[in-house]
Amino acid sequence: MDEESRHQWELIRTPAGVEWSGRARYAAAMYFYQKGIMAADVLEVYRICSRLDAEDPLSVLRRWKIGEDWIEKLETTVK
Repeated sequence: MDEESRHQWELIRTPAGVEWSGRARYAAAMYFYQKGIMAADVLEVYRICSRLDAEDPLSVLRRWKIGEDWIEKLETTVK
């Protein structure tokens, strides 16, 4: 994994509640979307949550029952 990808994986895992975390996660989500790693519906959840620092996009994905492949990839990719 290259340095940029590793950095984006760190950003997408920014914990909920950290100031500007929603925007950081959305920026990383856009990176993964542009690389073809993330589906458009999952990116939309990150967009919606981008202004809600306290909202965990993974919780939203689970509630809405979408993005199972993304959740699995996020949970199994090297941390």
